[in-house]
Amino acid sequence: MTDFTMTTDADGVATITWDVSSKSMNVMSTEAFMALNGLIDQALADGSVKGVIITSGKKDFAGGMDLNVIAQMRAGGAQVIFDGVMQMHHVLRKIERAGMDPKTLKGGKPIVAALPGTALGIGLELPLSCHRIIAADNPKAKIGLPEIMVGIFPGAGGTTRLVRKLGAMAAAPFLLEGKLSDPKSAKSAGIIDEVVVPDDLLKRAKEWVLSATDADLVKAWDAKGYKMPGGAPYHPAGFMTFVGASAMVHGKTMGVYPAAKALLAAVYEGALVPFDTALKIEARHFTSVLMNPSSTAMIRSLFINKEALEKGANRPKVEEMAVRKLGVIGAGMMGAGIAYVAANAGIEVVLIDAAQDAADRGKAHAEGILDKGMKRGKVTAEKKADVLGRITATTDYAALSGVDLVVEAVFENPKIKAEVTAKVEAAVGPDCIYATNTSTLPITGLAAASGRPEQFIGIHFFSPVDKMMLVEIIRGKATGDRAVAKALDFVRQIRKTPIVVNDARFFYANRCIIPYINEGIRMVAEGVEPALVENAAKLVGMPLGPLQLVDETSIDLGVKIAKATKAAMGSDYPDEAVDKVLFWMADEGRLGKKANAGFYAYSDKGERLGLWDGLEAKYPLDKAQPSLTDVQHRLLFAQVLEAVRALEEGVLTDIREGDVGAILGWGFAPWSGGPFSWLDMIGAPRAVDICRGLTAQFGPRFQAPALLREMAEKGQTFYDRFAGEKAAA
Repeated sequence: MTDFTMTTDADGVATITWDVSSKSMNVMSTEAFMALNGLIDQALADGSVKGVIITSGKKDFAGGMDLNVIAQMRAGGAQVIFDGVMQMHHVLRKIERAGMDPKTLKGGKPIVAALPGTALGIGLELPLSCHRIIAADNPKAKIGLPEIMVGIFPGAGGTTRLVRKLGAMAAAPFLLEGKLSDPKSAKSAGIIDEVVVPDDLLKRAKEWVLSATDADLVKAWDAKGYKMPGGAPYHPAGFMTFVGASAMVHGKTMGVYPAAKALLAAVYEGALVPFDTALKIEARHFTSVLMNPSSTAMIRSLFINKEALEKGANRPKVEEMAVRKLGVIGAGMMGAGIAYVAANAGIEVVLIDAAQDAADRGKAHAEGILDKGMKRGKVTAEKKADVLGRITATTDYAALSGVDLVVEAVFENPKIKAEVTAKVEAAVGPDCIYATNTSTLPITGLAAASGRPEQFIGIHFFSPVDKMMLVEIIRGKATGDRAVAKALDFVRQIRKTPIVVNDARFFYANRCIIPYINEGIRMVAEGVEPALVENAAKLVGMPLGPLQLVDETSIDLGVKIAKATKAAMGSDYPDEAVDKVLFWMADEGRLGKKANAGFYAYSDKGERLGLWDGLEAKYPLDKAQPSLTDVQHRLLFAQVLEAVRALEEGVLTDIREGDVGAILGWGFAPWSGGPFSWLDMIGAPRAVDICRGLTAQFGPRFQAPALLREMAEKGQTFYDRFAGEKAAA
């Protein structure tokens, strides 16, 4: 069965239905595009066909292009990419012109896109080439062009058509930010033309086809005298738009995301020439982006590998273990957040705290999130009532009867956690899986308090739970496959992305992010300009500089972690220089953003004003400041070397989890695709050379791990050596 099929009714209206039988959501493949081309040719050549409806056989229209196809195109080289993209342009342009006379622009056949639901990427680029877009009134549907989020941009005419339809300014959020809209919002923005009740979708599409005139088929950019909304670059208003857009894009991307720059260039250059030439310009820039290793890495990590992990790529082969009833112990911000995401996913939740008012505050946290959703029009009163109705806030452990998973989220104190473990295991059934939410404490040690260590596992959520997509699942030495499978199934239920790691202090994410923070603090103590540290981090793609990050997470938390780590490591503890700064800050009462005083100064309202001038008084600036590149190397290698060590030590068992976890967990330079992808970009030999220089200047923490040195000698990359079937690009 082909992905596209066509039927023609007695009134001469042909309906082309897109339905990929092997997938729950339509995605476009090269073969499917050619099948669509053949059906369009057939419809245009058939004198009995008066017009065409393009729709979906599924509840949604399409999720976009199959990015595996894009990866295959890249393997063929620039000419293969360019030719393939121009072939897509040819098909969509054929739909747009629909057989009309090129001189009179008459005699074409009306073609309408009827969207039952979500239409993303090529799923919107195809409709944009049609003469009218009609969408069902489906509030859950998402319409937009999210390609920029995975390191590319709309390259099948979506960029050129949307700018010509809306103008550069109005199109910018949809192209440069990947903004998605529901159908009514998409109509208000001018992206689609009409929204109808779902049952009338095909009826209304047919009505339009049969009533359309020649004038209805001519796109504005094909009509004589077309002027771009908001002005072209040579128009005074348009000039200001493009100057501002360039500054805005650079300000947001810091110049490290090639897709954003290429998109802006395609828009600017395309606006200066006729439409068909603009499509060729778009194709050239799209080709350049696909040939950039950044786009390959982002597609691999943020789409292919992320999707594989979410589907359970590393799940033990045991029966499905969906959570029916969840117990959450501890109703602080973390526990309350876990209770909310679970209840929001349809799971019954028992939220327990030592005091009833604390448990009630935890439930109120969920209510607060829902109230914000209602203000944005994303949550109905009925939805709010349903979610809150699934959360039982109590102090009674007996309420845990019947739960099949417990997530403990109490203080990071082994003694308290052990007491809770005993209480829970006395109240739950013998098959219940017990998960401890901890960011630093080794799971094997915590499992010693359990009578069922094989059912004891770590689940590390990131804060705020409702917004952070990563969940780190930690397997202790005694943890069994059933517990791992249960944790993975739970994470899938709450629609987050899991990685599974083996037990060690700080696990994976924190063992990489703490050295990043520490390196920034070290530089301050050395007399490096704090603004240089912060801006160097942002200019290499980190969302927050290390000093701002420690302010956000709180300086007193850093002090607690430092003391606990030193107690555990003894004479091997490497961060005395960092502690001097942290402890001094804490003694000064500068505990971070929560105290309106940290490495940054804050207003009374908590607004960040700038770096605190007291830093320079305590740690005078060195006259000889390091180069930007040297600072960036220190900040990046502090993280990536820990990632390599985690792999070398068996804490990390899959480089896909290392890359995806780094981007989603702490925002490691998304343009790079993650630490292993970045090391592959620069090459192991260069990485080892940089490590030698850093080690000579700053000490053994920058020494290249044996694994990296071995790979440099053999000329290997991480994805060549460790990918195999697990991490097919």
